[in-house]
Amino acid sequence: MSTMAPETDSRKLTGLVAATFTPFTTEGEINLSVIGPYVQYLIEKQGVKSIFVNGTTGESMSLSVAERKALAEEWCRTARGRMDQVIVHVGAMSLSDSQDLARHAAQIGADGIAVIAPFFFKPQTAEALRKFLQEVASVAPSVPFYYYQIPAITGINMPVVDLVDGIQQLIPSFRGIKFSGSDLMDLGQCVRHSPPQWSVLYGVDEQLLAALAMGAHGAVGSTFNYIGSHMNKLLSAFEGGDLIQARAIQFQMQELLSFAMRLGFDVGVNKQLMAEVSGLHLGPPRLPLLQCPLERSQQILQKYRSVFP
Repeated sequence: MSTMAPETDSRKLTGLVAATFTPFTTEGEINLSVIGPYVQYLIEKQGVKSIFVNGTTGESMSLSVAERKALAEEWCRTARGRMDQVIVHVGAMSLSDSQDLARHAAQIGADGIAVIAPFFFKPQTAEALRKFLQEVASVAPSVPFYYYQIPAITGINMPVVDLVDGIQQLIPSFRGIKFSGSDLMDLGQCVRHSPPQWSVLYGVDEQLLAALAMGAHGAVGSTFNYIGSHMNKLLSAFEGGDLIQARAIQFQMQELLSFAMRLGFDVGVNKQLMAEVSGLHLGPPRLPLLQCPLERSQQILQKYRSVFP
Protein backbone atom coordinates (compact mmCIF):
# COMPACT_ATOMS: atom_id res chain seq x y z
CA MET A 1 0.00 0.00 0.00
CA SER A 2 1.31 3.45 -0.91
CA THR A 3 2.21 5.76 1.96
CA MET A 4 1.72 8.84 -0.18
CA ALA A 5 -0.95 11.00 1.39
CA PRO A 6 -4.20 10.93 -0.60
CA GLU A 7 -6.25 13.98 -1.39
CA THR A 8 -8.40 14.18 1.72
CA ASP A 9 -10.65 16.92 3.01
CA SER A 10 -8.34 19.32 4.83
CA ARG A 11 -11.05 20.70 7.14
CA LYS A 12 -10.12 19.97 10.72
CA LEU A 13 -12.91 18.58 12.89
CA THR A 14 -13.33 20.76 15.98
CA GLY A 15 -16.01 21.94 18.39
CA LEU A 16 -19.04 19.93 19.45
CA VAL A 17 -20.08 16.81 17.54
CA ALA A 18 -23.38 15.22 18.55
CA ALA A 19 -23.36 11.42 18.72
CA THR A 20 -26.82 10.81 17.31
CA PHE A 21 -29.49 8.42 18.51
CA THR A 22 -31.09 6.11 15.96
CA PRO A 23 -34.82 6.78 15.56
CA PHE A 24 -37.01 3.68 15.67
CA THR A 25 -40.71 3.18 15.13
CA THR A 26 -42.75 1.80 18.00
CA GLU A 27 -42.37 -1.60 16.27
CA GLY A 28 -38.58 -1.32 16.44
CA GLU A 29 -37.79 -0.57 12.78
CA ILE A 30 -35.49 2.30 11.78
CA ASN A 31 -37.45 5.51 11.24
CA LEU A 32 -35.77 7.64 8.59
CA SER A 33 -38.55 10.24 8.62
CA VAL A 34 -37.32 11.66 11.95
CA ILE A 35 -33.81 12.43 10.68
CA GLY A 36 -34.75 15.66 8.88
CA PRO A 37 -36.41 17.23 11.95
CA TYR A 38 -33.54 15.86 14.09
CA VAL A 39 -30.92 17.70 12.00
CA GLN A 40 -33.01 20.87 12.11
CA TYR A 41 -33.33 20.60 15.90
CA LEU A 42 -29.58 20.21 16.41
CA ILE A 43 -28.81 23.22 14.25
CA GLU A 44 -31.54 25.58 15.44
CA LYS A 45 -31.98 24.63 19.11
CA GLN A 46 -28.54 23.35 20.13
CA GLY A 47 -26.17 25.14 17.77
CA VAL A 48 -24.50 21.82 16.94
CA LYS A 49 -23.46 21.47 13.30
CA SER A 50 -21.42 18.26 13.20
CA ILE A 51 -22.65 14.74 13.91
CA PHE A 52 -21.23 11.28 14.59
CA VAL A 53 -23.74 8.70 13.40
CA ASN A 54 -24.17 4.94 13.92
CA GLY A 55 -21.92 4.92 16.97
CA THR A 56 -22.53 3.61 20.48
CA THR A 57 -25.32 6.15 21.08
CA GLY A 58 -26.82 5.10 17.75
CA GLU A 59 -26.94 1.43 18.82
CA SER A 60 -24.83 0.46 15.81
CA MET A 61 -24.02 -3.02 17.04
CA SER A 62 -27.74 -3.78 17.25
CA LEU A 63 -28.28 -2.78 13.60
CA SER A 64 -27.85 -4.80 10.44
CA VAL A 65 -25.38 -3.64 7.78
CA ALA A 66 -28.33 -2.73 5.53
CA GLU A 67 -29.89 -0.63 8.28
CA ARG A 68 -26.60 1.14 8.98
CA LYS A 69 -26.24 1.98 5.29
CA ALA A 70 -29.79 3.34 5.07
CA LEU A 71 -29.25 5.50 8.15
CA ALA A 72 -25.86 6.79 7.02
CA GLU A 73 -27.27 7.68 3.63
CA GLU A 74 -30.19 9.60 5.13
CA TRP A 75 -28.03 11.44 7.68
CA CYS A 76 -25.61 12.50 4.92
CA ARG A 77 -28.38 13.47 2.51
CA THR A 78 -30.29 15.49 5.08
CA ALA A 79 -27.25 17.23 6.57
CA ARG A 80 -25.61 18.10 3.23
CA GLY A 81 -25.25 21.86 2.92
CA ARG A 82 -26.68 22.39 6.40
CA MET A 83 -24.13 20.86 8.76
CA ASP A 84 -20.37 21.15 8.80
CA GLN A 85 -19.41 17.47 8.97
CA VAL A 86 -21.03 14.04 9.15
CA ILE A 87 -18.76 11.34 10.53
CA VAL A 88 -20.04 7.80 9.97
CA HIS A 89 -18.97 5.06 12.33
CA VAL A 90 -18.24 1.94 10.26
CA GLY A 91 -16.69 -0.32 12.89
CA ALA A 92 -17.93 -3.90 13.13
CA MET A 93 -16.87 -7.26 14.52
CA SER A 94 -16.34 -8.50 10.95
CA LEU A 95 -13.60 -6.93 8.84
CA SER A 96 -15.61 -7.46 5.66
CA ASP A 97 -18.68 -5.73 7.15
CA SER A 98 -16.55 -2.81 8.27
CA GLN A 99 -15.00 -2.51 4.81
CA ASP A 100 -18.43 -2.71 3.18
CA LEU A 101 -19.67 0.13 5.41
CA ALA A 102 -16.54 2.17 4.73
CA ARG A 103 -16.95 1.86 0.95
CA HIS A 104 -20.57 2.88 1.27
CA ALA A 105 -19.71 5.90 3.45
CA ALA A 106 -17.28 7.07 0.78
CA GLN A 107 -19.92 6.64 -1.93
CA ILE A 108 -22.54 8.73 -0.08
CA GLY A 109 -20.14 11.59 0.63
CA ALA A 110 -19.48 11.17 4.35
CA ASP A 111 -17.01 13.72 5.70
CA GLY A 112 -15.17 11.07 7.69
CA ILE A 113 -15.33 7.50 8.93
CA ALA A 114 -14.54 6.12 12.36
CA VAL A 115 -13.79 2.60 13.52
CA ILE A 116 -14.11 1.02 16.94
CA ALA A 117 -11.81 -1.86 17.90
CA PRO A 118 -13.41 -5.32 17.46
CA PHE A 119 -14.28 -6.56 20.93
CA PHE A 120 -15.45 -10.15 20.58
CA PHE A 121 -12.16 -11.50 19.28
CA LYS A 122 -10.04 -8.71 20.69
CA PRO A 123 -6.77 -7.54 19.14
CA GLN A 124 -4.06 -8.53 21.58
CA THR A 125 -1.48 -5.98 20.44
CA ALA A 126 -1.35 -2.49 19.00
CA GLU A 127 0.08 -4.02 15.84
CA ALA A 128 -2.96 -6.26 15.40
CA LEU A 129 -5.38 -3.37 15.90
CA ARG A 130 -3.42 -1.11 13.53
CA LYS A 131 -3.60 -3.84 10.90
CA PHE A 132 -7.38 -4.08 11.27
CA LEU A 133 -7.77 -0.30 11.02
CA GLN A 134 -5.46 -0.19 8.00
CA GLU A 135 -7.51 -2.80 6.17
CA VAL A 136 -10.72 -0.83 6.74
CA ALA A 137 -9.19 2.52 5.77
CA SER A 138 -7.64 1.05 2.60
CA VAL A 139 -11.03 0.63 0.90
CA ALA A 140 -11.94 4.32 1.37
CA PRO A 141 -8.54 6.03 1.06
CA SER A 142 -9.92 9.49 0.25
CA VAL A 143 -12.11 9.71 3.37
CA PRO A 144 -10.66 11.14 6.62
CA PHE A 145 -10.27 8.27 9.08
CA TYR A 146 -10.68 8.35 12.88
CA TYR A 147 -9.99 5.73 15.52
CA TYR A 148 -12.82 5.44 18.04
CA GLN A 149 -11.50 4.41 21.44
CA ILE A 150 -14.04 3.41 24.11
CA PRO A 151 -12.47 0.95 26.58
CA ALA A 152 -15.55 0.72 28.81
CA ILE A 153 -17.30 -1.04 25.90
CA THR A 154 -14.45 -2.84 24.15
CA GLY A 155 -12.36 -3.84 27.15
CA ILE A 156 -9.30 -2.81 25.14
CA ASN A 157 -7.12 -0.61 27.31
CA MET A 158 -3.87 -0.32 25.36
CA PRO A 159 -2.55 3.27 25.39
CA VAL A 160 -3.90 5.13 22.39
CA VAL A 161 -0.65 7.03 22.06
CA ASP A 162 1.10 3.72 21.38
CA LEU A 163 -1.53 2.66 18.88
CA VAL A 164 -1.26 5.83 16.79
CA ASP A 165 2.53 5.96 16.84
CA GLY A 166 3.51 5.79 13.18
CA ILE A 167 -0.07 5.18 12.04
CA GLN A 168 0.05 7.90 9.38
CA GLN A 169 2.50 5.74 7.41
CA LEU A 170 0.01 2.85 7.43
CA ILE A 171 -3.12 4.99 7.05
CA PRO A 172 -2.36 8.19 5.10
CA SER A 173 -5.98 9.31 5.56
CA PHE A 174 -5.74 9.13 9.36
CA ARG A 175 -7.10 12.34 10.86
CA GLY A 176 -7.60 11.75 14.54
CA ILE A 177 -9.12 10.05 17.55
CA LYS A 178 -12.48 9.91 19.26
CA PHE A 179 -11.07 9.42 22.75
CA SER A 180 -13.83 8.08 25.00
CA GLY A 181 -11.67 6.98 27.91
CA SER A 182 -10.91 8.62 31.25
CA ASP A 183 -7.10 8.38 31.09
CA LEU A 184 -6.20 12.05 30.74
CA MET A 185 -2.46 11.32 30.66
CA ASP A 186 -2.95 9.15 27.57
CA LEU A 187 -5.18 11.85 26.10
CA GLY A 188 -2.53 14.49 26.75
CA GLN A 189 0.15 12.40 25.10
CA CYS A 190 -2.09 11.89 22.06
CA VAL A 191 -2.52 15.67 21.80
CA ARG A 192 1.21 16.25 22.28
CA HIS A 193 2.20 13.84 19.53
CA SER A 194 -0.55 14.69 17.04
CA PRO A 195 0.42 16.44 13.80
CA PRO A 196 -1.47 19.67 13.04
CA GLN A 197 -4.02 18.03 10.73
CA TRP A 198 -5.26 15.57 13.37
CA SER A 199 -8.22 16.15 15.67
CA VAL A 200 -8.28 14.69 19.17
CA LEU A 201 -11.94 14.69 20.20
CA TYR A 202 -13.00 13.84 23.73
CA GLY A 203 -15.94 11.56 24.41
CA VAL A 204 -16.57 11.67 28.18
CA ASP A 205 -18.99 14.58 28.34
CA GLU A 206 -18.86 15.09 32.10
CA GLN A 207 -15.08 15.63 31.96
CA LEU A 208 -14.91 17.82 28.86
CA LEU A 209 -13.34 20.83 30.56
CA ALA A 210 -10.42 18.73 31.81
CA ALA A 211 -9.88 17.42 28.28
CA LEU A 212 -9.91 20.95 26.87
CA ALA A 213 -7.23 21.90 29.38
CA MET A 214 -5.16 18.98 28.04
CA GLY A 215 -5.53 20.35 24.52
CA ALA A 216 -8.47 18.40 23.04
CA HIS A 217 -9.68 20.01 19.82
CA GLY A 218 -13.35 19.27 20.39
CA ALA A 219 -15.73 16.64 21.68
CA VAL A 220 -18.12 13.92 20.51
CA GLY A 221 -20.93 13.19 22.90
CA SER A 222 -24.50 11.99 23.35
CA THR A 223 -25.53 14.77 25.72
CA PHE A 224 -24.73 17.43 23.12
CA ASN A 225 -28.00 16.35 21.48
CA TYR A 226 -29.89 18.17 24.24
CA ILE A 227 -27.26 20.20 26.17
CA GLY A 228 -25.29 21.36 23.13
CA SER A 229 -26.28 25.00 23.53
CA HIS A 230 -24.94 25.03 27.08
CA MET A 231 -21.75 23.17 26.20
CA ASN A 232 -21.10 25.62 23.36
CA LYS A 233 -21.11 28.29 26.06
CA LEU A 234 -18.56 26.21 27.98
CA LEU A 235 -16.32 26.08 24.91
CA SER A 236 -16.65 29.85 24.40
CA ALA A 237 -15.88 30.55 28.05
CA PHE A 238 -12.82 28.30 27.97
CA GLU A 239 -11.54 29.84 24.75
CA GLY A 240 -12.08 33.29 26.25
CA GLY A 241 -10.13 32.42 29.39
CA ASP A 242 -13.19 32.48 31.69
CA LEU A 243 -12.52 29.31 33.65
CA ILE A 244 -15.01 30.22 36.38
CA GLN A 245 -17.88 30.25 33.89
CA ALA A 246 -16.62 27.15 32.05
CA ARG A 247 -16.33 25.28 35.34
CA ALA A 248 -19.81 26.35 36.43
CA ILE A 249 -21.34 24.89 33.26
CA GLN A 250 -19.34 21.67 33.60
CA PHE A 251 -20.53 21.33 37.19
CA GLN A 252 -24.15 21.74 36.01
CA MET A 253 -23.71 18.88 33.56
CA GLN A 254 -22.09 16.76 36.24
CA GLU A 255 -25.00 17.44 38.59
CA LEU A 256 -27.47 16.20 35.97
CA LEU A 257 -25.47 13.14 34.94
CA SER A 258 -24.57 12.08 38.48
CA PHE A 259 -28.29 12.22 39.35
CA ALA A 260 -29.17 10.18 36.25
CA MET A 261 -26.41 7.65 36.90
CA ARG A 262 -27.66 7.00 40.42
CA LEU A 263 -31.07 6.10 38.97
CA GLY A 264 -29.55 4.05 36.13
CA PHE A 265 -28.41 5.77 32.97
CA ASP A 266 -27.84 3.74 29.81
CA VAL A 267 -28.40 4.40 26.10
CA GLY A 268 -32.11 3.66 26.45
CA VAL A 269 -32.57 6.17 29.28
CA ASN A 270 -30.40 8.73 27.48
CA LYS A 271 -32.46 8.29 24.32
CA GLN A 272 -35.70 8.82 26.22
CA LEU A 273 -34.32 12.00 27.80
CA MET A 274 -33.42 13.33 24.34
CA ALA A 275 -36.94 12.54 23.14
CA GLU A 276 -38.50 14.32 26.13
CA VAL A 277 -36.33 17.43 25.75
CA SER A 278 -36.50 17.70 21.95
CA GLY A 279 -40.04 16.50 21.31
CA LEU A 280 -38.73 14.14 18.61
CA HIS A 281 -40.19 10.63 18.40
CA LEU A 282 -37.10 8.46 18.73
CA GLY A 283 -38.83 5.23 19.69
CA PRO A 284 -37.59 2.57 22.09
CA PRO A 285 -34.07 1.14 22.13
CA ARG A 286 -33.44 -2.32 20.73
CA LEU A 287 -33.09 -5.38 22.90
CA PRO A 288 -31.15 -6.23 24.95
CA LEU A 289 -31.59 -2.58 26.02
CA LEU A 290 -34.91 -1.93 27.73
CA GLN A 291 -37.13 1.10 27.37
CA CYS A 292 -36.74 3.63 30.15
CA PRO A 293 -39.49 3.41 32.81
CA LEU A 294 -41.72 6.50 32.62
CA GLU A 295 -41.17 7.39 36.27
CA ARG A 296 -37.39 7.42 35.83
CA SER A 297 -37.46 9.50 32.65
CA GLN A 298 -39.72 12.05 34.33
CA GLN A 299 -37.40 12.30 37.34
CA ILE A 300 -34.40 12.91 35.09
CA LEU A 301 -36.34 15.38 32.94
CA GLN A 302 -37.36 17.31 36.05
CA LYS A 303 -33.71 17.40 37.16
CA TYR A 304 -32.67 18.56 33.67
CA ARG A 305 -35.15 21.43 33.82
CA SER A 306 -33.99 22.48 37.27
CA VAL A 307 -30.29 22.42 36.31
CA PHE A 308 -30.74 23.98 32.86
CA PRO A 309 -33.83 26.21 33.25
